[in-house]
Amino acid sequence: MSIEHYILLAIVIFAASMLQSSTGFGFSIMSTPFLLLLFDAHSAIKINIVLSLFVSVLMIYSLRKEIDWGLFRRVTWGSLIGIPFGLAIFLFMDVFALKLVISVLILLCTFLLLCKFRFRPTNGRDASAGSVSGFLTASIGLPGPPLLIYFAGVEMEKARQRSTTLAFYVIVYPVSLILQSIFNHWSMADLHAVAISLPISLAGILFGHWVYRYINQKLFRALSYIILFCSGAYLLYSTLS
Repeated sequence: MSIEHYILLAIVIFAASMLQSSTGFGFSIMSTPFLLLLFDAHSAIKINIVLSLFVSVLMIYSLRKEIDWGLFRRVTWGSLIGIPFGLAIFLFMDVFALKLVISVLILLCTFLLLCKFRFRPTNGRDASAGSVSGFLTASIGLPGPPLLIYFAGVEMEKARQRSTTLAFYVIVYPVSLILQSIFNHWSMADLHAVAISLPISLAGILFGHWVYRYINQKLFRALSYIILFCSGAYLLYSTLS
């Protein structure tokens, strides 16, 4: 990569890590478009998962008391159903139609949430949200939108949402990454990009943790809607272009 590409990589990883640290979401949504400019699709997805996992692992210990362990278990078990199907998409199928459908659904759900559409959480819905998230993690490296839609729809409190989501990532990311790596090996360029990005991610985590203290529940919900809209709009744009 050229020096300009390294600078772009550093800026994107710092901003994505800060967003993930302050909200529990957003790393993949912000980093994936730029990683796809620098690497092939398989490499971009794997690099994104490694860095997202790194951010989640570093944060989870300090947030462990805020985790909803019952919810965590349900979404995690649900994800194990979705991951194998997502892996098949990652390895064998053209993801054009998948990305198109997902982008439209995300934008539609964001519109419904803005219109105050709400629903009651149940164990089955918890597991279903986890299953869709596991599917998207293994297929396109984008686990956040299904959980973000679900948690916004049930109006979950920000600390519980942030901590439970990060705990979920600590499980779903390694499972997806191991399966992807078995069938699609790493190159030296991929490993080099990860090595450069790890200390940048750490700086973004620290800054995002400081920012989190100034985000109230109302602002947190507004950020959730913005992240959802951006993820849907990006997927739609990248698919059609």
